[in-house]
Amino acid sequence: MACGNGGSAADAQHFVAELVGRMSRDRRALPALSLASDPSNLTALSNDYGFERVFARQVEALGAPGDVLLAITTSGRSRNVLAALETARQAGLPTILLTGADPSQPAADIVIAVPSRHTQRVQEVHMAILHSLCERIEAHFVCEAQNRTTE
Repeated sequence: MACGNGGSAADAQHFVAELVGRMSRDRRALPALSLASDPSNLTALSNDYGFERVFARQVEALGAPGDVLLAITTSGRSRNVLAALETARQAGLPTILLTGADPSQPAADIVIAVPSRHTQRVQEVHMAILHSLCERIEAHFVCEAQNRTTE
């Protein structure tokens, strides 16, 4: 699962598309979901629970053992993103936070903080990090498939 607001929501969607589709290697499709992609969920949850809970409520509903939450906030202070991280951690899901300089708290198992306060620079580096993560994930699953065929 991945979440973020604005440009970070677009980055989360891009990351998910690379996993479900492919980055650069053919491999099996990987289950991934952007929590910012469904306007019906976003508006219903915002209306009923407040915007601060739009991602947390989805993590609560959809998170399962083996899932990971990737949360993206350039400021490190997006309350809805931080609430999703807390919900994921309470559910025992591993969490990764991509953020800019000075995150409000180390709210994830892995925090990758870009040392800049310029949103556009942070987003540019986040995309490079996301592509690198996709490449590593893809390489893992390609190697896993190759190992199964040689056994």
